Amino acid sequence: MDESAIDDLLSEQRRYYRARAPEYDDWWFRRDRYALDDEARERWLADIAQLESELERFGPAGEVLELAAGTGIWTARLARYADRVTAVDASPEVLERNRAKVGPDAAVEHVVADLFAWEPSRAYDVCFFSFWLSHVPRGRLAGFWEIVGRALGPDGRVFLIDNAHPDVGDARHSHTVGHGGEIARRNLADGREFEIVKRFWSTAELEDELAALGWQFAARETRHGNFLFASGGRARTRQAGPDPHFGG
Repeated sequence: MDESAIDDLLSEQRRYYRARAPEYDDWWFRRDRYALDDEARERWLADIAQLESELERFGPAGEVLELAAGTGIWTARLARYADRVTAVDASPEVLERNRAKVGPDAAVEHVVADLFAWEPSRAYDVCFFSFWLSHVPRGRLAGFWEIVGRALGPDGRVFLIDNAHPDVGDARHSHTVGHGGEIARRNLADGREFEIVKRFWSTAELEDELAALGWQFAARETRHGNFLFASGGRARTRQAGPDPHFGG
């Protein structure tokens, strides 16, 4: 895919998430058209609880940067641990919901910006993003991680969360349409359709591709396979061996 085609796809992806703002939380909490049967919902919620526990164990303290902050599901949790959270997203609509969720007294700064063009104004201790890396096209992966690198202090750490596989029960809302399996067509409750980037990583692929970019990560799937999570940092600042936040 050439640069012009990537730009067009990412523009459509931004439009999709602006339009999806009112129903994003329905997906996360499995309400309405995103509802699951009782057994699948129980597994989904158990995996969410595992993600919350792993993030707490990671300890996102100090100055925390959240990229693709969305409606604030994770922003509110990060604010419990951080001195301050900078929440960046390209959609003002989702950040409006984010502000309402975290409340006026939270130490959270909201920034509307294109994540492929945004530049940090200071160094952060932690960078966090959820369900974002799968929306980064292969042709922009290295550039995105360069931005992450510029945002982190010398000992900065990263924690990320994403889908491990296509969402359980979501086949009626999304299907892959091309370009090596990284373009998906999504529909909204009002019937509108959009094409977006959606790449599903295996834990080994994630570790290997980030290693090639100069990062050392340990990645795992949640117990029921709904999500992938990983933590790490620059390879030159980390010793070889298992990531302590995953208990080896």
